[in-house]
Amino acid sequence: MVKQDIRPIKQELRQKYKQIRRTMDPQMKQKKDNDIFEKVISLKQYQQADMLITFVSTEIEVDTHQLMAHAWSTGKRVVVPRCIDGTRLMDFCEIQSMEDLEPRTFSVLEPKQNCYILNQFPNSFCIVPGLSFDLSGFRLGYGKGYYDRFLNQYDGTTVGICYSSCLHPSLPHGKYDRAVQWLVTEKFKKHLEKSSNK
Repeated sequence: MVKQDIRPIKQELRQKYKQIRRTMDPQMKQKKDNDIFEKVISLKQYQQADMLITFVSTEIEVDTHQLMAHAWSTGKRVVVPRCIDGTRLMDFCEIQSMEDLEPRTFSVLEPKQNCYILNQFPNSFCIVPGLSFDLSGFRLGYGKGYYDRFLNQYDGTTVGICYSSCLHPSLPHGKYDRAVQWLVTEKFKKHLEKSSNK
């Protein structure tokens, strides 16, 4: 049996979902962002966590800035990734405020060099980025593989946040892809009990 190369399919889907996000009405996007935020902070796993691990959102992504502010206000530690130059690996660094960030890889805001790098994430809650998710919890990332490596070693709660217009019936995935445990859109929050990387 010939194994299908899923890379061209994924690339086509990336362009599709980037376009949906770019053409979203700004006011509608803000409302959806707020609805997703409210659903995330209502999760028991978030409320009980001591640490929030999250990406720092760009203008076409579900907003995470509000979530970071909420985490700080409730006494949680906030940890965000920094790409390691010349690799497809990330360090995860604790930040105390948005002032600890600077534009770096792909112009994304990342922790400054003096931020503390963590190697363990006790009682943490991780927001996972994706251009699209399916209802099994598999994600369509940006194609660099940064999060795939991290997620295969992370054993805390994982949550994908996504606009409902960017959900896909069944995304192509490989043996290294790991599904998230929760999926949150502006319309629902769903626990994916059978989440796995198989």
